Amino acid sequence: MRHMFAALVAVVLCWGAPLAAQGSPSLPPATLIADNIRFDGSASVSANGSVEVFYNGARLRAQSITFDGTTDELRVQGPLTLTDAAGNTQIFAEFAELSGDLQNGVLQSARLVLDRQLQIAATQIDRTDGRYTQLYQAVASSCEVCFENPTPLWEIRARRIVHDELEQQLYFDNATFRIMGIPVFYLPRMRLPDPTLERATGFLAPSIRADDSTGTQLRVPYFIMLGDNADVTVTPWIGTGSQTIQLRYRQAFRNGRVQADGAVSWDDLTDDTTRAYLFANGQFEIGGGFILDLQAQAVSDRGYLTTYDFPDPDILESFARISRVERAQYIEAHGTLYQSLREGTDNDVLPTRVAHAEIVRRYNPSLIGGTLTAELEGTGLYRFSTVESVGDAPNGRDVFRISGELDWRRTEIFGGLAVTFQGALHGGIYATQQGGDLNGTETRVTPYGAIEFRYPMQAVSGTGVRHVIEPVAQFVWSETYGNDVPNEDSFIVEFDEANLFSLDRFPGSDEREVGPRANLGLTYTRAAPSGLNYSVAGGVVLRTDEQGQLTNGSGLNGVQSDFLVAAHVQFNDHLSVVNRALFDTDLSFTSSELSLFWMGDNHELVSTYTFLEADAGEERPDNLAEWTLDADYTLQSGWDAGVNWRYDFSENTPTRAGVSLGYENECVDMEFSVSRRYTTAADVEPATRFGFTVSLAGFGAGREGRSIARSCRGG
Repeated sequence: MRHMFAALVAVVLCWGAPLAAQGSPSLPPATLIADNIRFDGSASVSANGSVEVFYNGARLRAQSITFDGTTDELRVQGPLTLTDAAGNTQIFAEFAELSGDLQNGVLQSARLVLDRQLQIAATQIDRTDGRYTQLYQAVASSCEVCFENPTPLWEIRARRIVHDELEQQLYFDNATFRIMGIPVFYLPRMRLPDPTLERATGFLAPSIRADDSTGTQLRVPYFIMLGDNADVTVTPWIGTGSQTIQLRYRQAFRNGRVQADGAVSWDDLTDDTTRAYLFANGQFEIGGGFILDLQAQAVSDRGYLTTYDFPDPDILESFARISRVERAQYIEAHGTLYQSLREGTDNDVLPTRVAHAEIVRRYNPSLIGGTLTAELEGTGLYRFSTVESVGDAPNGRDVFRISGELDWRRTEIFGGLAVTFQGALHGGIYATQQGGDLNGTETRVTPYGAIEFRYPMQAVSGTGVRHVIEPVAQFVWSETYGNDVPNEDSFIVEFDEANLFSLDRFPGSDEREVGPRANLGLTYTRAAPSGLNYSVAGGVVLRTDEQGQLTNGSGLNGVQSDFLVAAHVQFNDHLSVVNRALFDTDLSFTSSELSLFWMGDNHELVSTYTFLEADAGEERPDNLAEWTLDADYTLQSGWDAGVNWRYDFSENTPTRAGVSLGYENECVDMEFSVSRRYTTAADVEPATRFGFTVSLAGFGAGREGRSIARSCRGG
């Protein structure tokens, strides 16, 4: 009788697994539970009352089951519920009549639920060849349908729907799409992926965009599978004004992946009627622990990316890079081509072609103790211009340098005092062409010596609050020996708590900080079990004499630097406030930055205010002051609202602003947005943009993070 029970419950498998093994002696045993089980001779068996059948993880519930061996028919009296082993497919019906091999059958007054998302109700369901499920007079929707509100937000009514379980596709005959019961459009034939299918050729969620500059377009993405490991998405923009075709190509390999994004547009906004961009990147493992990174970025003109709201970096970067990261060693070699998109810049006189290679290794020498870091690098910077450099203008200056550095440090503890000894030696050989007075080859060496004292003090209160105060004093000496060399990488210096106790604060190798100096600082940290933590750090740099290396805007110029103050406040993961400021003895601020992050159950807010004093040495003739704000708030019943804002206090005008309103539930995800770009440039005009996107749940893989679902109220 074991195989007879297996035949009864194998109906479960006809919805979620191949049927080749059904009915064979190799079938595993099934479990049948019922109030009453009867055997009529040797050919028939019936079970009545709260019938449950379990087979290989699948489950069938019904009022009664009867198998007639003489006619080879299986009858299931409902209401019945059939769930596959994965829980992705469920059948609800009032009655089912199936063939003995379970390959064919009919279910009446039935409902098919796919992946707990898409529901298809039908007057009759036919099962054919164990693969095709045909639903007649069917209605498909992923919206919750309640007794007091029987009309779903959207639905597709069709004369027939065929579900191909193997291909995971749904085919609609004579389909009508309705919104709140109102017919919107009719299609005689339509094919859509079922919710269990992760990737399939077909249309993706469309969106509508209206822009003052580029017109109004309907964007209709079409996804094309190129096998299991590659795909391309083509998105035509259909409408008035400009015309655009957007493309995305992706491919995965055994040892890496590539992706390319681009677009081509035809408009009359510039002298060039055809405009385009291409961003491509890839990464591959090439053996020996080495990684190959590739990137290509190109655009037809400086204003194209901003005008069409594509990603718009200030500088395009195309490179090929090989690198390897190990515990005590880092190796890298790359060739890079840069292109600045900033208005007024001349790429011919910028070092846009760069070749670089470096190796960094860390040692722990037993003879002197501590940690020794050794670095060797070679860099070539080339300009397209062939004009000789004159004065401070680099024009066509080309530079190649080989430099190396040894950095040693060792910390000893004397009671509660931590003393760190540091020594470093940096040297480089520079070869310059078209550099005017700097032509030729120069050698330069910079030795460093430093000693640092830290004395941390800690107190813990009875409530578990920990207070830590740490005064720090670091004394540094360095001097550069050699003639002047071109400065290609050390123009802008940032002074903050991260480099207050650094031997050198220049970002590159071409300038080295020199002279005796004392770096003094004090930090206070509070850590509490409640999650409310904050810290304050302050510091100043004192010199014996002015070296004239650093600009006013850096905050490090003069015998005494500006005062540095940095404060951090954090409450668990809900609130974070960070402020950094540089100011002099007259409380005149050189720079200030205030950042706020606030997140709750229904809201998220990120805001930043930045101020930078004018600095001619950094080619910043005017003060910069900007405020940015991004906020989202989740309303009741699936609604959410967002606002973003960018304001330039120097010009007393906003640069960007936008609002959005979205709605999401178990069957639809839609968003409406309005944004305004205020700034003007040579190829970019101010513009207002409207956007609208609608995505229906239930076809193809569901969106990650879907959490809003309605439910019917109990009566």
